Amino acid sequence: MARANGNDMAKATAFAVIHDGNHYLVTNWHIAAGRHPETGCPMSDTAAVPDELAVLHHVAGKPGHWEYKPHPLYDDAGDPLWLEHPVHRQRVDVVAVPLTQTDGIQLFPYDPASPGPSIVFGPSNAVSIIGFPFGRSGGGGLGIWVQGTIATEPSVDYEDEEHGGVPLPCLLVDSRTREGQSGSPVILYRTDGYTTEEGSMINNGVPAERFIGVYSGRINKDSDLGFVWKARALAEILTAQQRGKPPLLGSP
Repeated sequence: MARANGNDMAKATAFAVIHDGNHYLVTNWHIAAGRHPETGCPMSDTAAVPDELAVLHHVAGKPGHWEYKPHPLYDDAGDPLWLEHPVHRQRVDVVAVPLTQTDGIQLFPYDPASPGPSIVFGPSNAVSIIGFPFGRSGGGGLGIWVQGTIATEPSVDYEDEEHGGVPLPCLLVDSRTREGQSGSPVILYRTDGYTTEEGSMINNGVPAERFIGVYSGRINKDSDLGFVWKARALAEILTAQQRGKPPLLGSP
């Protein structure tokens, strides 16, 4: 939940990742900044922007228990704490917020540098988008698994012709997602075997999971096509350690 001055603003999804032994909270730039990544305009009708993310975490040592913890988005000088893409900045609608308040919680992080088995995937293959549509959970603090299919060639960066046609590290999925799923991890989950990028067939009866990116919403309100920012983009954010800039009204 994005909050401003203690007031709830927007429901969204976030998840933990690990990089060089440090943990980060990953969500979308538009959730952390509270502004549209293209126009810079506030997402809220009140023009308020969030100052913290309230996140439901697993309680360490207590399976089935969760608690909310606040994670600030700005330092004492008013500068963003989040990391953003070193080249495309907010055009890559993903941020990583350093996790400094981890006492008493248990994290289950993804590692973008080691996303899982090299499962081959392409257009029409199924993916899972794990998040909280309309703020609803799958029980306790567990996310809901929404299915989708890859809609563009993953090996080619998508070019958004409405915004200059610049290739960005993202692909499209076809899925009926809704409010609250922004910031969801997108994974390949296979229980019936898979082919690796090296050409091997794996069918050992053990489920396989590969992290492929971060969901950020549909291309427009009339479409079921949505953006998935590739794991590579998140790895670039974590490696560069580029702090975000204060979002200014009307300044993309």
